[in-house]
Amino acid sequence: MTLPRRSHPRPLDLKHGRVDLTHGGGGRAMAQLVDELFVAAFDNEVLSQGNDQGAFDVTAGRMVMSTDGYVISPLFFPGGDIGSLAVHGTINDVAMAGARPIGLSAGFIIEEGFALADLARIVTSMATASKAAGVPVMTGDTKVVEKGKGDGIFITTAGVGMVPPGIHISGDLARPGDVILVSGSMGDHGIAVMSQRESLGFDTEILSDSAALHTLVAAMIAAAPGIRVLRDPTRGGLAATLNEIAAQSGVGMEIGEQAIPIKPQVLGACELLGLDPLYVANEGKLICICGPADADAVLAAMRTHPLGVDAAIIGRCDADPHHFVRMKTAMGGTRVVDWLAGEQLPRIC
Repeated sequence: MTLPRRSHPRPLDLKHGRVDLTHGGGGRAMAQLVDELFVAAFDNEVLSQGNDQGAFDVTAGRMVMSTDGYVISPLFFPGGDIGSLAVHGTINDVAMAGARPIGLSAGFIIEEGFALADLARIVTSMATASKAAGVPVMTGDTKVVEKGKGDGIFITTAGVGMVPPGIHISGDLARPGDVILVSGSMGDHGIAVMSQRESLGFDTEILSDSAALHTLVAAMIAAAPGIRVLRDPTRGGLAATLNEIAAQSGVGMEIGEQAIPIKPQVLGACELLGLDPLYVANEGKLICICGPADADAVLAAMRTHPLGVDAAIIGRCDADPHHFVRMKTAMGGTRVVDWLAGEQLPRIC
């Protein structure tokens, strides 16, 4: 049953209004904010029931769940914002298990004085991303903190999904001889955010790659159900993620510098900022590790999907007892691609 919408004396002033502490106080002002902004934007059968939880049916298979917090600065960047990023990031974490995402929850921590116009923009973007992905926001929560106790807005999301029977994808399943693939160019998201943060003007605009990857994953699994590992290289980029998988699986890896797709403008920006693109965050790319017999089929499936047209094989796993990730450089040498020391780009997601 869908509950009737509550009526309020005056609509929210989404053009000039600002969030105040009453919007998080549990009273009439909070009810109006939830009704006129969140429920109106995320409108779906589960959310509109008005409960403190979302109830939904599930199909056979293993259930997976993921949660993440988003504290990115700035909130708006070329190619996205904190709202769409929160949806895409959590969908992707669920999808990396080979799961079909079912639904999301969203928690908002909003600082007193935050512009309602910016909040509406973020919520609208989040709703648009959710509906485009076919993964509804089923439940949520809103808290308001005093001015100076937050930084505009933070969002925490959780996602659930179902893994079909017979699919088992995990970071500890890579084996020596397995092939390493990426779905496209590395570093786009981090450089897009950094260029906005530092007000850098480039001749060619660099856009975040923020995107929901579950349909790409579904196409890959349809082509090769035996895929061993999937991971989205977010914080720490390609380098950190490969090191995580190598340690988890107990293998070494060798990748080729010239095989890794990186856009020229991203390379140029990294040179200007003193960054290594291998460590720069991505929000719409994935790493896949599969057996050599499946590599061609996986690559072909990736390249026929809009989010994988620039997919490439970048290396192989091996039996290195030290579990090092090594890279053959363009100059013909070899270097260790180690864990990131410190944090290159804080507040990137």
